[in-house]
Amino acid sequence: MRIFHIATLSDWDSAQQSGAYTTSTLGVTLEQEGYIHASRADQWEGVRAAFYSEVTEPLVLLEIDTDLLAVPVVEEVPAPGMTETFPHVYGAIPPSAVVGVVRL
Repeated sequence: MRIFHIATLSDWDSAQQSGAYTTSTLGVTLEQEGYIHASRADQWEGVRAAFYSEVTEPLVLLEIDTDLLAVPVVEEVPAPGMTETFPHVYGAIPPSAVVGVVRL
């Protein structure tokens, strides 16, 4: 399955150097949140509009092949009162699992 994650270019560059992507969402680490937020193909544009519209630094869309992950991906409701589920990645994402990168 393919899932998507919006990242700052600087976080993605750091992940390629360190060998692990560990940013949960803008300004929040995997360690702080417990998982990495992701989206399905039909969700990422809404996430970008809701949470990244005022970000001025360069952004990239990471396309992640979940078959290349060694950690669980769980569909969950992200907040009370919401009904739509989103994929959450419970561990670091190796750059080798990122099969596409598009500059936004």
